[in-house]
Amino acid sequence: MTAFADGEINVENLTILCELRSVNHRYSDVSVKLPERLRFVEADVRRLIGDKLKRGKIECGLSYKKHPSAQSFNINPETVQKLLAATTEIETHMANPRPFSALDVLMFPGVQQDSETDRDELRDKIITLLNHTLDKMLDTRAREGAQLAGLLADRCEKIGQLVDAANLRMPEVLNNLRTKLIARVTELVAEPNFDRLEQELALMAQKLDVAEELDRLQTHVTEVTRALKQAEPIGRRLDFLMQEMNREANTLGSKSSDRDMTQISIDLKVLIEQMREQIQNIE
Repeated sequence: MTAFADGEINVENLTILCELRSVNHRYSDVSVKLPERLRFVEADVRRLIGDKLKRGKIECGLSYKKHPSAQSFNINPETVQKLLAATTEIETHMANPRPFSALDVLMFPGVQQDSETDRDELRDKIITLLNHTLDKMLDTRAREGAQLAGLLADRCEKIGQLVDAANLRMPEVLNNLRTKLIARVTELVAEPNFDRLEQELALMAQKLDVAEELDRLQTHVTEVTRALKQAEPIGRRLDFLMQEMNREANTLGSKSSDRDMTQISIDLKVLIEQMREQIQNIE
C-alpha cells in the first residue's frame, strides 16, 4: 500500500496541485490537507478517496498557486473605509499623529482579496485532478501488488511442499514412537501386557496425530492462492488466513515428538511470518 502520486490542473488564473501518499495501515485512514479557499471540496475529496482506496493510511494534499500573469491587487473598498475611519479616530488620541501610508493600508488583513473563481467549475476541476492522481496511484500499487502476488504464491508452494513432507513423515514418526515405547516397557516389566500397551499407544498416537492441522494448512494455502487471483481488496482476508495458518503451525510444533517434524513446524512459521509482513502492503 506504500505509494505516491501527484498531478496538477489549470483553472482560470490558478494552478491546482494534488499530492497523494499512502503507507501501510490495517484499516482505512484518510487525512486531507486543504487551504481555506478549497475547503468547500473536502467532503467530495474524502468520498472519492474512500471509494477507490479501501485500506492504508492515505494523505491527500491540495494546494494552489496563482499564474504570474494574473498577479493583481484586488482591493476590498469596504474594509479600506473602515480602516481609514479607525485610523482617523486613533489619530485624535495621538500627540504626534502619524497617518498610515497607502502601503501600510495595503498590508492590513482583509484589504486585499482574491478574485472569485466559480465554485462549481473549481469543484469539477479538482475532482478531475483527484481522479487522475488516484488512477496513477492505483497503477503504482497494482504493479507492486503483482510482484507481491508472485512472492506470496512462491511461499504458498513451499508451504505445500512442507505439508506434503509432514504427511509423509507422520507414519514413520508414529511407528518409531511405538517401537521405542515397547522396548522401554519390555525393559521395565518382565511380562508386559501388550493388549494394554496397544491401547495406550493408540491413545498417544491420537493425541500426536496432526492430520487435521496439515489438512487445514493445505486448505488455507488453497484459499490464499484463490484470493490472489481476485480483482478486489483481499488484504484483511489474507491477514486472517495468516493468523489461522500460524495457529496450525504452532499446534504442529507443540504435538511434535520428532526432530524432523519440529523443523518442518519452524520452517512453516518462518514462511508464514514472511507472508504476513508482505501482506501488510496489500489492499
